[in-house]
Amino acid sequence: MDQTTFSAAEFEKRQSIIEACLEMNRLGINQGTSGNISVRHEDYILITPTSTPYEKLTAETIVRLEMDGTARGPLQASSEWRFHRDIMAARPDVNAVVHAHPPYSTTVAIMGLDIPAIHYMIAVAGGDDIRCAPYATFGSQELSEHAVEALKGRKACLLAHHGIIAVGNTLSKALWLSLEVETLARQFHGALQLGTPPLLSKEEIAHVLEKMGSYGHKD
Repeated sequence: MDQTTFSAAEFEKRQSIIEACLEMNRLGINQGTSGNISVRHEDYILITPTSTPYEKLTAETIVRLEMDGTARGPLQASSEWRFHRDIMAARPDVNAVVHAHPPYSTTVAIMGLDIPAIHYMIAVAGGDDIRCAPYATFGSQELSEHAVEALKGRKACLLAHHGIIAVGNTLSKALWLSLEVETLARQFHGALQLGTPPLLSKEEIAHVLEKMGSYGHKD
């Protein structure tokens, strides 16, 4: 297959997934091929294949995933396809899902902790905390259900003993949010070394959310 196999819009999305995968590793929020990315296109999803070095990805190797779980392409879909599919199904506002294993976020997730309102930037994830979903085996339907629940009213969550998920209405926003979550996790980790961190109130975060409006990454 070549570029003419896809519409220009789909080809661009497939290329953007590859670029975002490479950027995840460049930013240090992921290692190897442990992360995965998906983007909504029309009535199906484009998702990274499993266990494939990002440097070897091409537009053709990005997998087409139907909402019934059927995968089309030369390679198998990411082992985490279930939560990508289920998040997209549950959240019409979400057009991109980024999953990664950032060091500080994963450390906090290993401890099963939510990231609380230690800093007003917590609001960019949609509320006054970033929840940690309970542990379930990677790739399982149980993990998918935990993730969808943890993301209710939120744009990011931690996965216990695993990593993070960040979502957005565009891929660039989801990737930006992934880095913001890792920054918050690093701040939380550092604050815990000094004691129990004081938290901003729910009222203050609600005020911040109102004031922020469209604050954040601009495409």
